[in-house]
Amino acid sequence: MNFRPRPSSPEPEINLIPFIDVLLVVLIFLMLTTTWSRLTEIELNLPVADASASSQRPRKIVLTITSQGRYAINKSPVGGSSVGHLVAVLTPLVHKDAMLVISADASATHQSVINAMEAARRSGLSKITFAAQSAEVPGS
Repeated sequence: MNFRPRPSSPEPEINLIPFIDVLLVVLIFLMLTTTWSRLTEIELNLPVADASASSQRPRKIVLTITSQGRYAINKSPVGGSSVGHLVAVLTPLVHKDAMLVISADASATHQSVINAMEAARRSGLSKITFAAQSAEVPGS
């Protein structure tokens, strides 16, 4: 009776890393060569126009609001600070392409800016923008 342990042969090992590498390469290849269907797109043929781009800039109306809530339109002071006074001054200046630029002081009240926007709406101005200055970068 021989009770000595036999030299054991090493267990076979399955290395999965090369298999994963091959699968990733196949996956990338399939992703690059697949044609994605575009069934959800709508095909449009847009009309063609020979008009050149407008070189005119829209007419600007500059409405300045001071920190005390006083208004000036194109550097001319407005007599009152109510919406009605602003509408009376803005209405004759309104043209088809007119754009209102609201230049309010940083410490102007919120109500004075809202009054200016309401006056613009009542006057028929639909293009409104706000003027701001760029912040200075420290150290420059």
